[in-house]
Amino acid sequence: MSEVEDFLTPQEEQEIVNAILEAEQNTSGEIRVHIEASAKIDHFSRAQQVFHFLKMDNTKDENGVLIYVAVHDHKFVIYGDRGIDRAVPKGFWDSTRDVMQIHFKQGDFKTGIVEGILSAGKELEAHFPWHHGDTNELSDAVSKG
Repeated sequence: MSEVEDFLTPQEEQEIVNAILEAEQNTSGEIRVHIEASAKIDHFSRAQQVFHFLKMDNTKDENGVLIYVAVHDHKFVIYGDRGIDRAVPKGFWDSTRDVMQIHFKQGDFKTGIVEGILSAGKELEAHFPWHHGDTNELSDAVSKG
């Protein structure tokens, strides 16, 4: 199996999907997780590419968030769409990043991703609360490259 396939067990992937479902209950924001072996370019630029490839830049309120993980590179990026950037202060994702880093440094990647998702959901709720009629615009499945 590949490094990407071995990164999380099927049960861990399901726990991540469950965290996305939970985080999105109170926000119109959309959260996705993408895992791949290596970026081959700078990680922020690769996260932007994946964001576009997953059509995350097509949400109604431009409030998609991608958690991008490059397994072999030991790097991750939290990338938010334009609507989020317009609504939040500089350094908005720092606390989410810090929570994830703590778990990643201990080798607990699933918990780091889950905590990052839940933290992102709480942050999104403050700026993009869920309203009656909001729909889930994007898949909640973990994507892999």
